[in-house]
Amino acid sequence: MLNGLRRVFQIPELKTKILITLLLLAVCRLGSFIPVPGINGEVAVSFFRHATGGSQNLFQMVDIFSGGAFSQMTVIALGVTPYISASIIMQLLVALVPSLQRDLRENGDAGKRKINRWTRFLTIVLSFLQSALFAKYALQINLSRPGIVAGELLDITAFGLPWLFYLITIATMTTGTMFLMWVGEQITERGIGNGISLIICLGILSQIPTAMGLIFQQLNLDSQEPGQMNFSTILVLISVFVVVTLATILVIQGHRRIPLQHARRVVGRKEVQGGSSYIPLKINYAGVIPVIFASSLLMFPATLGTFVGRGNWLGEVANWLSPGGPLYLVLFVALIIFFTYFWTATQFRPDQIASDMKKNGAFIPGIRQGKPTQDYLESTMNRVTLLGAVFLALIAILPTMIGSVLGVPPTISYFFGGTALLILVGVVLDTMKQVESHLLMKRYDGFMKKGRVRGR
Repeated sequence: MLNGLRRVFQIPELKTKILITLLLLAVCRLGSFIPVPGINGEVAVSFFRHATGGSQNLFQMVDIFSGGAFSQMTVIALGVTPYISASIIMQLLVALVPSLQRDLRENGDAGKRKINRWTRFLTIVLSFLQSALFAKYALQINLSRPGIVAGELLDITAFGLPWLFYLITIATMTTGTMFLMWVGEQITERGIGNGISLIICLGILSQIPTAMGLIFQQLNLDSQEPGQMNFSTILVLISVFVVVTLATILVIQGHRRIPLQHARRVVGRKEVQGGSSYIPLKINYAGVIPVIFASSLLMFPATLGTFVGRGNWLGEVANWLSPGGPLYLVLFVALIIFFTYFWTATQFRPDQIASDMKKNGAFIPGIRQGKPTQDYLESTMNRVTLLGAVFLALIAILPTMIGSVLGVPPTISYFFGGTALLILVGVVLDTMKQVESHLLMKRYDGFMKKGRVRGR
């Protein structure tokens, strides 16, 4: 392991990519400590602690995804959720609108740039909407907890509305989201790993010390009185942590091998003998993207409903979609399965694989080349994806169910498994895979010694 780390920093290009990634992530983290002008972050944090209470709450999930920026009402309080929501909408539009599919297929990079432009524009619209509702919600809670919003901003009104406060909040939070989106794209392009996923991971990791502190508080070690948690509960949570981590690695890394046979063919003046190989069909082709998409999609309407307030249909939706509730869990599982299939269908191309196999003289034993091979690959991938999607959904909701049975606060159970751990493990595996590819290109052995092909 140590030799692998040393080899990583011996490659100038890879070293530069890692340093750029760390620097940009550090800049993102600084944004979570800069409050929106006119908002008292300390008063806001105390209010959110009172609002979350001991039960699972929407605010906790949003705050974890934003790395604590949401509860402090900072410039990046919205996080990358608007960008993820915009990406989901554009992915659905590409799948449903034939003209967009044709544009992507015929124009290639130009079509992708067009989709990216529309995604950025939609991100601005969603950020504008959410930040406006955020400002409205801040004014509501300022009535019950005065001091969150500076009085000077409330004095400047027009048509009965503090327009200056709305303007500052909308402009600041929208700019913060666009900045995070730009940083994520820069990390993906110039650094290592997927930028948006790494930003989400950074937010989750930043909340782990808070969860650890809450565990010691629940154990009540400073007093003779029994705490709300005991060591047997901690042991169960650690067991869940290990099981979920191992299961996540197995689901993400697991694949089914489709055997291939190669016919004899002439390359130049030499005849190449046929041989055998295989096509690895991943059990979970989409990785942790379905979990990120499902969480963001459920948070978006619930966040709007919470900001608007009770007494209307959006407020009722927010109440129904409360994290940990029966409807939330059912929709969460259904969305994970849907997005697993959706992402696999948009990224996995059995027609292209079948065409390449025919050109190279490869075939699946017992299956004819061309359309039969394409149908076989598609049906096999569908069956494998179902298994991976169900396992992914079960892993995502297992800690929530165990936490409710044991009476563990959601802030603690959230970090010992489920959505947060799935995202962390998945992103770490993806980043390590990219590091591996750089090491193997430079003819190094790789980051890990066991279980992989040597580079030399």
